[in-house]
Amino acid sequence: MSLPVTVTFMLTDWIAKGLADGTFERVGGVIREVASKRVITWLREFSPSASRGLPITLDPINGVINLIVSGANVAISAKGFSDVNNRLGGIENQLGNIQQTLQLTQGMLQITTAASVLSLGVSVMGFAVIAQRLKEVEQRLQNVETLLNKVNHKIDRSFYANFRAAIELAVNAFTMTKLENRRSSALQAINRFLEAEHIYADYTDAEIEQKSQIASEYLFTLSLAYISEARCYLELEEHETALRRFQEGARVIRSRIQKYVDILLTSNPAAYLQPQLKGHIDLRRLTNIYQWIDPTLDENSVFEMQRENLFQVLQDPNKWVESLPTAVWDVRIDWVGKAFWDDPKPEIYSRLPKILATLEAIIETNRRFESYQTEIQAISQLGISFHEWLKLTPTENQPNGAELMYIIPSTSLQISLSS
Repeated sequence: MSLPVTVTFMLTDWIAKGLADGTFERVGGVIREVASKRVITWLREFSPSASRGLPITLDPINGVINLIVSGANVAISAKGFSDVNNRLGGIENQLGNIQQTLQLTQGMLQITTAASVLSLGVSVMGFAVIAQRLKEVEQRLQNVETLLNKVNHKIDRSFYANFRAAIELAVNAFTMTKLENRRSSALQAINRFLEAEHIYADYTDAEIEQKSQIASEYLFTLSLAYISEARCYLELEEHETALRRFQEGARVIRSRIQKYVDILLTSNPAAYLQPQLKGHIDLRRLTNIYQWIDPTLDENSVFEMQRENLFQVLQDPNKWVESLPTAVWDVRIDWVGKAFWDDPKPEIYSRLPKILATLEAIIETNRRFESYQTEIQAISQLGISFHEWLKLTPTENQPNGAELMYIIPSTSLQISLSS
């Protein structure tokens, strides 16, 4: 059957131009028209291991207590962007050095810096990948458990074993040959994933209430629980149910992320724009955070929001320091052994770029989660099965270093996100 999509390793000229001039935008794993919100293309990581359902190798972003999630840190190959740049004619002067720009999160797709626990496409989030991501989250919690215990902050990692068992049950279910056995085992796994959703929602709420530095890890785990459940329904070709579960998950997760974003922005978000952070944080990055909250905002409106705040934080930085949540600065952990006359502000300022990177990772994960809905809607609109969608691959040879493939429908699709 000939499908009305083009699958390629090459970023086409017209899409590159639309991204450059602002006609198109990337939201998670999709590129869409800004005005109409119609989907132009889907992005999907591509590697031999991914095509076999194995985890994609991750580049962790290291943190100590201020944990920043390891992510699908996907950079588009320099060769691929060089080809695009050469074909765009005069627009390359506007784009500048695209590969370098991407590394600074200023590029057209802005994938590199904002690491995420999720892959760009739900099709890549098989159970092996989910298990690997879950293992990484659990490992990061284990790494800080002893330190947190010293301040009587207990971490309950006991249910991660149940979550892993549920994933193994799902894997076994979908290797069964008898349809009735497959469905029965899959439903057992789904019930366990539902339990995980409730447990990790409670864990997340408790950590957010404490303004904890590890709340993001439970947010990531909660996302993985919903994806695991939805993946079971997709494997069963129950598209409508999978979509409903993603929509429910999007509502549950986004409301909690909103609370945690507000915490990490602190009582005075202008602190992220202080002069000593020049070269590390700029207005554009802070604007990207605010645009997740309110897409109508631009850099000028965000600056106007923070103009008075910036004056206040420069005039009386100690007042801001005293108001900091423990998610940003916990004196019981971060200032142990210091004399009372020592000034913590330089240390606090030095960690703000990591805190902002955490914000970006949380928001990028949320955008990818929400964009998974569009893949399910596309499958329905295109009239294909989930397993046919999984098998889509470019017909051309994979260029050296190319890590993304593009799924481009013959006509843009009107697909909406739940949020």
